[in-house]
Amino acid sequence: MTRIQNLKKLLDELSLDAFYILHLPNIRYLTGFSGSWATLLLTKNTDYFLTDFRYKEQSAKQVSGFDIVINYNNLEEIKKIFATHHFKSAAFEADHMNYESYELLKGSLNGVQLKPMVKKVEELTVQKTPEELSKIQKAVDITDRTFGEILLRLKPGVSELDISAEITYLQKKFGAQKDSFDPIVASGWRSSLPHGIASEKKIEKGDPITLDFGCVYEGFCSDMTRTVFVGEPSTEIKNIYNIVHDAQQRAVDAAKAGISSKELDAVARNYIEEKSFGSNFGHGLGHGLGIEVHEQPALNQRVAHTLKKNSVVTIEPGIYIENVGGVRIEDDVILSDSGCTVMNKSSKELMVL
Repeated sequence: MTRIQNLKKLLDELSLDAFYILHLPNIRYLTGFSGSWATLLLTKNTDYFLTDFRYKEQSAKQVSGFDIVINYNNLEEIKKIFATHHFKSAAFEADHMNYESYELLKGSLNGVQLKPMVKKVEELTVQKTPEELSKIQKAVDITDRTFGEILLRLKPGVSELDISAEITYLQKKFGAQKDSFDPIVASGWRSSLPHGIASEKKIEKGDPITLDFGCVYEGFCSDMTRTVFVGEPSTEIKNIYNIVHDAQQRAVDAAKAGISSKELDAVARNYIEEKSFGSNFGHGLGHGLGIEVHEQPALNQRVAHTLKKNSVVTIEPGIYIENVGGVRIEDDVILSDSGCTVMNKSSKELMVL
């Protein structure tokens, strides 16, 4: 309820009557509801949770402190609520609404002032509670365990799709609800694709294999990357691996609450640039992690967020060379005032299978 009260302070500050929330991860954060269809309407006095018949029983068990409205048309119900209370203004999640949805909302609330809000709920999700950190750690543990099992299956002749399917199966077998994103399995030359979703390509001797995957445990995500080798790697790829490994460790050593996200990105980026591979590291150092696999803050060169205590971020530098291959290493870390705690236990040393 404290989270909701923090949002409702905005209504007072901005003299608004309501806050319309439709992004499901944010709804889960605010209510605990894990279904696939719902809307929240926060007001100064009464808060409304709107969903349909499919979630009547589930919402009764998961949602408290709200008037629960079971219906077949949320906009019609919201229109009735606005009319009943004579509301004249409302905030909405502008970054989670497409143009068609906005036009439908505006049409339903004819004459109501609509004020766009961006990442107001997400600003609250950055710092994790001990319970949330425990769930993320459990997701990380499942991903670590899966990685150990997958190493036994990485052999010449096995396809990337086979490995991807095994990742999904094993994570669920070990207690996950689902993957937090489609597993990235990129072998050989395809490892130069930062987001090389698994293909029909078969693993060959000498291939680097980038494995980037994670899972969801009780609503919270993990996200880990390791690059391993089936057979002895080339001297060029081995050199790249060592550079990425050192860059990643430097960033882990520098990570702490109070540092700027841009400054932390620069720790790894500057080292990679010193080694003459700056142009081959084209993405940010990492991102926040929680209910969503990509949350605030972004760790890159474009925006300088001050990193906060008890937030979880990924640290994942990489080097990618077209038609040769690539390397990325990623850990999930919890930030504290004195440094960070690496949640992953999987080895990051160069591994030849």
